[in-house]
Amino acid sequence: MAAKLTNNQIAWRAAQDIHDGAYVNLGIGFPEKVAQYQPPGREAIFHTENGILNFGEAPPSGEEDWDLINAGKRAVTLKPGSAFFHHADSFAMVRGGHLDVAILGAYEVAENGDLANWSTGPKGVPAVGGAMDLVHGAKRVAVITDHVTKDGKPKLLQRCSLPLTGVGCVTRVYTSLAVIDIEGGRFVLREKLAVLSLDELQAVTGAELHVASPVADLIVPEL
Repeated sequence: MAAKLTNNQIAWRAAQDIHDGAYVNLGIGFPEKVAQYQPPGREAIFHTENGILNFGEAPPSGEEDWDLINAGKRAVTLKPGSAFFHHADSFAMVRGGHLDVAILGAYEVAENGDLANWSTGPKGVPAVGGAMDLVHGAKRVAVITDHVTKDGKPKLLQRCSLPLTGVGCVTRVYTSLAVIDIEGGRFVLREKLAVLSLDELQAVTGAELHVASPVADLIVPEL
């Protein structure tokens, strides 16, 4: 696809749906970008599995404290009221339903909300990690991802082919082409890039897209 959003723009769009005061966990890597784009007047409280609540942005280069990192091993800063806790307590927060939102990356998302975001292949990770707790502990699970793989194959499918992270857990997907809700076991299109027709979007989606209401244009700033 010639026209698509950048990762920064996808992250910006996802950030707009996080309400003020929400407790949020961001997946390692690409999802961490969401923290950079909190809307003015709103402040999320970010949680990391290794035991920090309410951490801040990355410190300037050269000023990192490498005893103060998030789950992705990236240096962070602290905000007033930040808290440290044991790894087990962190997962008690996750499993106890105390997170409002988890935003994760994905290899595949199925129309029934199944998520696959790890792989056992040659370049896979050794285990699913904390994502399997997050997808069933957070009150809302969203995914940010490119709409297709690097070789142009759909990432939104009828059924996942890779090992599952969670079953029926995803409720919204923010892609490089569209915003899609998962409702009643199907993909419901909410927003799409104006330059794409519905047929063009459907051609790069591996399951049927349903339209339940007027589809809005997916509009994001230049980032």
